[in-house]
Amino acid sequence: MTIEVDVTIKLKHGIADPEGENTKKALHLLGFNNVRSVKSMKTFRIALEPETSGGEEETVKNEVEEMCRKLLANPVIHKYDIRVVRSKKE
Repeated sequence: MTIEVDVTIKLKHGIADPEGENTKKALHLLGFNNVRSVKSMKTFRIALEPETSGGEEETVKNEVEEMCRKLLANPVIHKYDIRVVRSKKE
């Protein structure tokens, strides 16, 4: 069985988002003047095998939480959401 997890990483409230602001400006230059804000974010889809995840949804979330703390996100400026997408038998 493989368990897939989506991790969405966003900037914390109050942290400047120059990528989002530049994208908003570019959209305005292209004529999309109704765009009020753009926020940048990253999404990772991680597939875990049973031998690494233990197969339990809570165990998987804990493991992915550790991945976020150690590599995927900077805890000073980022927040993240972890969502189990699906479990599938192979």
